Amino acid sequence: MTSTTRKKRNKMKVWAVAVWLVIWQLVSMWIGQEILLVSPAAVFRRLLELIPTGEFWSSVLFSVVRITGGFLLAAVAGVTAAGLAVKFRRVEEFLHPFVLTVKAIPVASFVILVLIWVPSRNLSVVISFLMVFPILYTNVLDGEKQMDQKLLEMARVFELSRPVRLRYLYLPQILPYFRTGCSVALGLCWKAGVAAEVIGIPDNSIGEQLYNAKVYLNTPDLFAWTVVIVALSSVFERLFLYFIDCTVKRLERMK
Repeated sequence: MTSTTRKKRNKMKVWAVAVWLVIWQLVSMWIGQEILLVSPAAVFRRLLELIPTGEFWSSVLFSVVRITGGFLLAAVAGVTAAGLAVKFRRVEEFLHPFVLTVKAIPVASFVILVLIWVPSRNLSVVISFLMVFPILYTNVLDGEKQMDQKLLEMARVFELSRPVRLRYLYLPQILPYFRTGCSVALGLCWKAGVAAEVIGIPDNSIGEQLYNAKVYLNTPDLFAWTVVIVALSSVFERLFLYFIDCTVKRLERMK
């Protein structure tokens, strides 16, 4: 099965979304208590009320900048660290305990610990970074370890320059591993980042809006902001993966 066929099969179908919305509406009507389960119609109305407000866009901008910033920092650090780990075995040995520890510790524990050292406004940056770094580091490291040693030896024999090696040897091999890591890390990044904001409660953040909705039992707001989080995460993931796919296709055409 080709990658194009897999993408088509994995694409979300409108009819499936519509069926789930109908099920949600029916269950909400059956319960009859919006404080327990609000209807999709009520959530849509609340979204229409929130979107035109300055507070809505202020909260969205605050969280987007910090969570995506944490992801991008982790991407740069993960790729760099993987490159150093392949070249210097001591670097890989040094980072191994750190990566295993970060993978094992629950997000809530990290949030509380980091909150002692970092202001709540920057908490989501650090948490997003910590959640993404191990994934991208290990994926890129695996990609570099799978490099064809004969091709690398040929590059050394013919004394190919570093840009040429990067363009024709490393990027085609590593980008698929990097893309796979990103597809996993992007969703986790948003989940962890918003969870950090809910605990740290920085002003004018999506996490603060979720916390207030919980405190005041405002279920329409809770669901509306959850829909916003899902939409932002999905849009950012699609844009970033689209950029990587375009880069891969450009490299293939240049061969």
